[in-house]
Amino acid sequence: MARVRAGEAANPAPPTVQKVRLRFAKRGRLRFLSHRDVARSFERAVRRAGVPVAHSHGFSPHPRLSWVGAAPTGAASEAEFVELGLTREVDPESLRAALDAALPDGLDVLDAAVATAPALADRIDAGRWRLEVRGVPRAEVEAAVAALLARETVVVTRVTPSGRKEIDVRAALVAVVVEPVADAGTGDGTPDAVAGSPDAATDCAILTVVVRQTTPTVRPDDVLGALNVVADLTPPVPVTATRLAQGLLDDGGGLVDPLGAAPVTRSRPAGS
Repeated sequence: MARVRAGEAANPAPPTVQKVRLRFAKRGRLRFLSHRDVARSFERAVRRAGVPVAHSHGFSPHPRLSWVGAAPTGAASEAEFVELGLTREVDPESLRAALDAALPDGLDVLDAAVATAPALADRIDAGRWRLEVRGVPRAEVEAAVAALLARETVVVTRVTPSGRKEIDVRAALVAVVVEPVADAGTGDGTPDAVAGSPDAATDCAILTVVVRQTTPTVRPDDVLGALNVVADLTPPVPVTATRLAQGLLDDGGGLVDPLGAAPVTRSRPAGS
């Protein structure tokens, strides 16, 4: 066996010459994948598609995939981001199409753009969520949201593997808007068990929630916990959460696209 000289890499790898950022969706049943499951799926897709991905150095090299702000298990998303380090330059749209074809249905690559400064993590400080609350009269949801927004502080407790953490949900909230459910689907490709019933128009509501990034991150279930604290709101059926966007907050409360002003866009509609 050849010896490794002092100062020499055990497994020298080609350098990274290009970085490409991808936006992808997590839809339908695949919303129940953990972040690690999603990462493994991408690693397999990279190999299957023959992507010239760069690898870390050392005895156990790993593909250079950098993740930012993964959605929690059980939440759907239209705005997940990953950055790939590549050993040669590629066309972003060709890379997007190749990975989209190699990934399972429900992990859909929507956009691609060559990475530019600043770093991807510095381009995201907030997210927009869609929460579908069913089985509760819309008036009660509106009253609970009003009570939440009227508070300066609303603390919930999250149980984590390292212990209990107290999170000030109100401090992270930028905006919460309550809207009626206008369609018959849940927004993530699953059937709607409520639509069509006599009370479907009044016993459900959609919350559009803009949340700042904090440490720890405020999740959809934390927002629901805050509504329970201020108004004892407890939906009888699980709330469907979908992340719609991530980015930098602008002066109007909107989110600036992390992929830049003109990313390569070839979006595939949900359910296709």
